[in-house]
Amino acid sequence: MEAAADGVLASRSEEPVRDDATVETAEEAKEPAEADINELCRDMFSKMATYLTGELTATSEDYKLLENMNKLTSLKYLEMKDIAINISRNLKDLNQKYAGLQPYLDQINLIEEQVAALEQAAYKLDAYSKKLEAKYKKLEKR
Repeated sequence: MEAAADGVLASRSEEPVRDDATVETAEEAKEPAEADINELCRDMFSKMATYLTGELTATSEDYKLLENMNKLTSLKYLEMKDIAINISRNLKDLNQKYAGLQPYLDQINLIEEQVAALEQAAYKLDAYSKKLEAKYKKLEKR
């Protein structure tokens, strides 16, 4: 491998040298020592395990929160169902009571109509009596 690297270096040295400031020179990549690679891998796997544990814990907590929210929503809907049943029962009771009162309400309406007719008759009778009184006074003057 060193021989190949020497060959590459040798071929570079054969190339003409440029004085351009924009040309960058490459450096030979050095491989880290085997112990450093093992330590870096252990560190990477440890950090990855910590990250994944955190992600899974967060997801688990989200699902627990959703489960609690679903339970509370279910209880709220059960309460609303009980309220709706009570309202329905009370409405039926009111409708039955109204149906029981309906004959009396009909009688009240009939009496009201009769009172209105009687009032009209009283107004006519009053007008007629005033006419008669006026005729009587007219005749009395003669």
